[in-house]
Amino acid sequence: MKHLIRLLILACAVAALPVNAEQSRYISDDLFTYMHKGPSTQFRIIGSVNAGTKVALLETNRETGYSKVRDNRGRIGWVNADYLSTQMGLKERVPALEKELTEVKASLADALQSGDKKTASLQNTVKLRTEQITDLETQNSQLNEQLMTSQAEIRELRAKLDTQKDDLLMRWFTYGGMVAGGGLLFGLILPHLIPRRRKRNNGWA
Repeated sequence: MKHLIRLLILACAVAALPVNAEQSRYISDDLFTYMHKGPSTQFRIIGSVNAGTKVALLETNRETGYSKVRDNRGRIGWVNADYLSTQMGLKERVPALEKELTEVKASLADALQSGDKKTASLQNTVKLRTEQITDLETQNSQLNEQLMTSQAEIRELRAKLDTQKDDLLMRWFTYGGMVAGGGLLFGLILPHLIPRRRKRNNGWA
């Protein structure tokens, strides 16, 4: 119910507004136009309105295509409706655009400065990481050289160990052969060194 009452009040308020409510318009930028006493060129000229001038639209005569306006000097007259625009004139738009451009330039400068700082920080980080990688590569190269040297030494030691094993084995074979030969020789000589006992003649024969 309350919603319906609000709608009725709003409808009454809209109905109470004048049909030709005053609206803002602008004279087109590329020309100036004459202001006539009435809604056509048949009426005398009472003045001119420069391009870009803000005027108040009071009413429009659709038959003649003329609109009744009031300019910034308070003059009321009729101008060709084709020369009216809803956009601001350049005189009013240029300062706003210049202000907006200044703000955009300032924002861009801040962004560039911030970007430069970030870029410098990133470059320093990349430089530091590059130096660390170079150091690691140098250390890795040195470790590889040490590893190759150690492997060569190990191979050399293994070769010496194998040679020593072969020499030791040959010595054992030699010593064993000498011991065996000495035992055999001793076995052959020993009987000749021990005197034989003579048989006793006890008369039993």
